[in-house]
Amino acid sequence: MAGCFAAVDTKTLAELEADPGRIEGYLYPDNGDGDPDNSIDVDKAWHGIHYLLHGSADPGDGPLGQAILGGEPIGDDMGYGPARLLRAERVRTIADALIDVSELRARYAPQAMEAAGVYPDSIWVRDGDEALDYLLEHYRELLQFYRDAAGRGDGVLLWIC
Repeated sequence: MAGCFAAVDTKTLAELEADPGRIEGYLYPDNGDGDPDNSIDVDKAWHGIHYLLHGSADPGDGPLGQAILGGEPIGDDMGYGPARLLRAERVRTIADALIDVSELRARYAPQAMEAAGVYPDSIWVRDGDEALDYLLEHYRELLQFYRDAAGRGDGVLLWIC
């Protein structure tokens, strides 16, 4: 399971909301061989990043709890549930709330993450600093993604792929 994110302009979001059956084709263009524009994949780091931002393995309220697991379900189940939609206003709020990399680093607690069942649950203690580097690499990408999406006034579709 990987965490995937696509920034989507408001016109396209409105079209997808009007016809949610098109969402899977939008997220997996070229018969599944392509990626949507302005998209990222944070690999298996999604749950670890969520935990470090939110302080819990569970979904939560507030912008830091919504950055990875937030949004309104939209469309059909795509294997790990439906995609979720964050509107442009929420994307701006999340982008403004995201913490800097050094603060995320300071929150790293491999034993607590393993005890909480943070996916993938076998790496945090075993891999230690390597697992932290993996999280930080993907967090930097996610941070830039949200800043860019907010700057364009885009919404975001999130899904587990």
